Parts: sequence; structure tokens; C-alpha cells
Amino acid sequence: MSTRAPGSRGGYFRTKTVEQSIRDTEEPEHALNKSLSALDLTVFGVGVVIGTGIFVLTGQIARDTAGPSVALAFLVSGLVCALAALCYAEFASTVPVAGSAYTFSYASLGELPAWIIGWDLMLELALGCAVVAVGWSGYVRSLMDNVGWHLPDWLSGAGQAEGFGFDLLAFVLVGLVTAVLVAGMKLSARVTSLVVAIKLAVVFLVIVAGAFLVEADNYRPFIPPAEGTADQGSGLTAPLIQVMFGYEPTTFGVQGVFTAAAVVFFAYIGFDIVATAAEETRNPQRDVPRGLLGSLAICTLLYVAVSLVVTGMQKYTDLTVDAPLADAFKASGHPFYSGLISFGAAVGLTTVCLILLLGQTRVFFAMSRDGLLPRAFSQVHPRFGTPYRSTVLLGAVVAVIAGFTSLAELAELVNIGTLFAFVVVAIGVVILRRTRPDLPRGFRAPLVPALPVASVLASLWLMLNLPTETWLRFAAWMALGCVIYIAYGRSHSRMSAPTSPGE
Repeated sequence: MSTRAPGSRGGYFRTKTVEQSIRDTEEPEHALNKSLSALDLTVFGVGVVIGTGIFVLTGQIARDTAGPSVALAFLVSGLVCALAALCYAEFASTVPVAGSAYTFSYASLGELPAWIIGWDLMLELALGCAVVAVGWSGYVRSLMDNVGWHLPDWLSGAGQAEGFGFDLLAFVLVGLVTAVLVAGMKLSARVTSLVVAIKLAVVFLVIVAGAFLVEADNYRPFIPPAEGTADQGSGLTAPLIQVMFGYEPTTFGVQGVFTAAAVVFFAYIGFDIVATAAEETRNPQRDVPRGLLGSLAICTLLYVAVSLVVTGMQKYTDLTVDAPLADAFKASGHPFYSGLISFGAAVGLTTVCLILLLGQTRVFFAMSRDGLLPRAFSQVHPRFGTPYRSTVLLGAVVAVIAGFTSLAELAELVNIGTLFAFVVVAIGVVILRRTRPDLPRGFRAPLVPALPVASVLASLWLMLNLPTETWLRFAAWMALGCVIYIAYGRSHSRMSAPTSPGE
């Protein structure tokens, strides 16, 4: 007997039932291997979140926006992410299928909203992976320069050469992580575990060493007196909330803590990718919530610890902009740690790149399996059990983007895409609770609907603090996605096929 709502096959808002989504994962040619544990998922979460931001962003925001209270800003941002994580955990334990927010939206909001969020996630993860690869290239070139090895300018990226520029290192990194992802999720988990262990060892060493150099006077005042911001930009570069309401963020003071939280939130981007691996987890109902919440808790503690160390080692007004933590160690007479931090950042970005590409390939795979993209890309490798066609295609595209493009001006699209996904997932939790209260849920978010509503409001607030031009670019990408859906996806969707007996 069908469990679909009447009329769910017609129109732009036809839904795909949870039962059907789970049945699709059992098709031999489109089934992913189940090999991951809660520890693997936690490592993935830590691996994608802890990157260069922990060594750079903490000091920058302390200097310019919050002072020593940047530690409180990380706690506020961690709380916003925790609200979203609880919603993701409920969905992932209820619908343990690849695709994360895309799959969740298909089950609760309908096909067109699902397509929109999937299209959004592909932009977010592709640009995120390319930006990270370019950043990794910069760190590696710096380390190479320290030992006397130099790449020619034309192989160092578009920003380094006057004419033709190609970032060879970024291109190679994306190619290598693509090969690892094709070879299997367990291998990806092992590589990630090794790299994350090295990265965490560097972070812990920095925290412990820095703790011995902390001076209590540097924490006074912990929340500096409020100041008006000097220049928040104008026109399209101004935050949307400023354009709409004339609101101008405040630096320092209590309001400065929340202004800083809107910025440091972006250091958490990526933890939600844990949910994209639900289909490849042995016990998703139990392990995905543990992986999501566990990785978020670890990352929040590390961010708070590093921010306390950097503002305790050096007065926040004296921190540098480009490499505040490394320069704080130099100012304390310990230059060795500066090189160690660069090494830790380079190692850390390797896993960030791998896991962002992992998330993108799983969303693409899920959309292809549903027919919204060509079904050929949802074929899994007969030996490795991975979606090798979509992985190779997307890896090649991201490698070319990373090699030829300077993406600094597009990086904020990653942020707005993530926050948009948070909003959709929170709304979906409320809708699915009402439309399918009978579904078994391995994890139930508390205080529904209050908690999802709080998650939506917090995410929207952070979105409003992004530049107006970012909103316009995002709208243009969404419009292109709608055109593709109408021209191809809607007619090729498996939900357009006649109902088979028993469905």
C-alpha cells in the first residue's frame, strides 16, 4: 500500500517518500558500501572544520571586532551550528540516504525545493573545495620557499602571474583527493584519520605551548568598550541588513561579540557534510547524530582554546592580520612555532578539500539516482562501491576551477549556500514531524518546533550580514538552476514515471 500523500506525483512539489528513498539505496548498481562508524564520521567532521581558520581567523576577529571575548563569539556560533546539527541529526537518522539536505528536502518540501537545495549545495561545495585547494597551494609554496624551492610564477596561480597563471599545486591536490575518493570510503576515512591526527597534534601542541606564554593582563578588558565601525562598505559591498534597514554592526562591546559571531561562524562551515555520508554508515540511526554533534563539540572547544591562547599571549590591539597566531609566537621569542603552524595549516587543508569534494559527489550522486541529473552518473564502481563517474567528473571540474581561477570574491557564496541549507533542513524537520509522525526516528531533536524556528532565525540573521552582491550572485545561480530543472530535471525525474504496482 502506498505511503505517499495523495497527488505527491504531480506538480513541482511532489515528494519522494522516505520508504522509497531507502529502497533506492538497495539497487545493486546504485548502492553505496556501508563501511563507516561514528568515529569515522567524527573524524570527517573535525577534518573538514579545522583548517586555516583556527590559525588565522581567531586572531583577526579578536583584533578588529571582539578583543579577548572572541572566545564568546565562538561559543555563540557553535550554538547556532548546534541548533542546525540537531535538525540534521534527526533527518539523517530518519532518512539515512546520501544527499543530506537535498534528500531531506525531497521527503518533506517536494521536488523543486529539493532541486534548489541540491543545486545550492553543489555550488557551495565546489567553490569551497576550489578555494581551499588554492589556500593549501599558498601554504605549500611558502614552505617550499623556506627550503629554497620555487615554482615559476606562471605555475603559482592566477594571482601570482601578470599574464597566464595556472595553480599547479591546487590542481594536483584536487586530482589526488579525487583518486582517494574513487578508491573507496574506507580508504578515504583512513587517510582522513591519519591527516586529522597530525593536524590535531599540531593544534594541541600550539595550545599547550601557548598556555605557558599567557599573561593575564592581556585579557583586560575581556569585553572592550563598544566602538562604531569605521567603514562597512557601501552599495553592493555593504551587508544586506545595512542596505535594508540602515543597520551598522558595532565592534567590541557586547554587540561586538555577536557581530564577531556572524564572522567566525564561517570557521564552522562543513560539519553538515557528515550527513551526506549517512548511506555509507553501518548504523546511521545511531552513528550520524554522534558524528555530527561530537565533531561540532570538539571543534568548538578547540576554537575557544586557541582564541584564549592567542589573546592571552599578545594584547589584542597588537595582533597582526595575516598570521596572528604565528606572529604572536614570534613576538614571544618562539619562531619555531610559526613554521609549525604553517605546516599544520597545510596538512589540515588537505582533509578539508577531500571532505568538501566527498560531500559534493554524494549530493550529485543522489540527484542523479533520482533522475534529476543524468542517471549514468549514479553508477557505482563494481569493485570500490563508489560513485566513480560523478566523482571523476566533479573532481576534474573543481581541479580546473582551482587551477585557473582566483576565487576570493566568490568565497562568500560558500557561506550563503551553507546557511540556506540550514534554513531548509530546519523547516523540513517541522514539516516531516507533522506529515509523517509515524516514521521511526533514531534521533529526535528536542523542543520541536521551537528549536528549528530558532535555527531558522539564527541562520537568517547571519545571512543578512553578508554583502548584497553575494545575494545577487546567489540569486543568479538559483535562477540558472531553475531553468535547468524545468528544461531537464522535471521531465526526467523518476517521480514522473508511472506508479508501479505496490508503490
